[in-house]
Amino acid sequence: MRPDVLAIMSTNHGLITRAQARAAGLTGREIDRYVRTGSWVAVRRGVYVDAELHAALTTLTDKQRLRDRAACLSINVPYVRSHTTSALEQEIAVLLPPSPMTHVTRPCVGTHNKNGIKHHLAPYRPDQVIEVHGFKVLDPVRTAIDIAREHGHPYGVVAVDRVRWMGHPISEFEAVLESMIHWPDRRRAVFAVARSDDGAESIGETLARDLLEEMGYTGISTQFGLTDGRREAWADLRVGRHLVEFDGKLKILGRQRGGVALRRAEDVVWDEKVREDFLRGFHLGMSRLTWSDVWGNGREAAKRRLEREISATNALWGTSIADLERYIIRRRRRAA
Repeated sequence: MRPDVLAIMSTNHGLITRAQARAAGLTGREIDRYVRTGSWVAVRRGVYVDAELHAALTTLTDKQRLRDRAACLSINVPYVRSHTTSALEQEIAVLLPPSPMTHVTRPCVGTHNKNGIKHHLAPYRPDQVIEVHGFKVLDPVRTAIDIAREHGHPYGVVAVDRVRWMGHPISEFEAVLESMIHWPDRRRAVFAVARSDDGAESIGETLARDLLEEMGYTGISTQFGLTDGRREAWADLRVGRHLVEFDGKLKILGRQRGGVALRRAEDVVWDEKVREDFLRGFHLGMSRLTWSDVWGNGREAAKRRLEREISATNALWGTSIADLERYIIRRRRRAA
């Protein structure tokens, strides 16, 4: 492929528009041949990506980020990336709706949908705009608030949880909400902030907490840690003397396979067993949840199982953890 065409694609994160390719000297027939022979993949009409890069995208978020970038190449008026489009650029893990769109915010045009892009009419302050990967995006707090207003529950709680885990205090969310007194769907964002917790390390942990709250449990502790002075261990959630862990497959998959594990799968699984045994040694029960338990048709069955397991723990050891007072780790856990 010609060096000048490769240069355009490298500056566009692997993308090139038909107009850019024609301006570089390619004919329409040459462009069509690249697509027909599999060298390029059409991400949307008139926007192409290198086939090898496209094949390397294995997650839904990576694929949606590419679609967002392709869509934004067709916008020729001032805008900033917002909502889930902003979150994905900032690598904020959010829950995508069933049919995600590309979201941009513009201060001087009515809200409307066009060719898979939602243009939002909404003012924003200059200090709410940051640059990521060469793109102007709304900052994490504003992004989470906008997702909550747009998509409601549980998408909003997930987004706010993730941004709070990043270290943004609740006061920043309250300040943004204060500036949106008469904005559409503000109540959704108020609800999301009120239900949020800065101890949720992942989307799965947020949804697990949401499941427990649906069951009527209150006073749920996140990132509950215990130590005997020699070692320490943490659990995702605690209700009374019962712990709830969310197990995602990414924990045991290596990074080369799209996971987060830095060691062999068997080592990760063994450490999980040792950690669970340590925690159970304090007379605590434990339930383990996976994605199918917290999202989709498996939720009701998961609730029934949790109720049985929590009831069994309560029958054995009650709900008070007063006897564990000297073992509890008081500092907030933050993942590396």
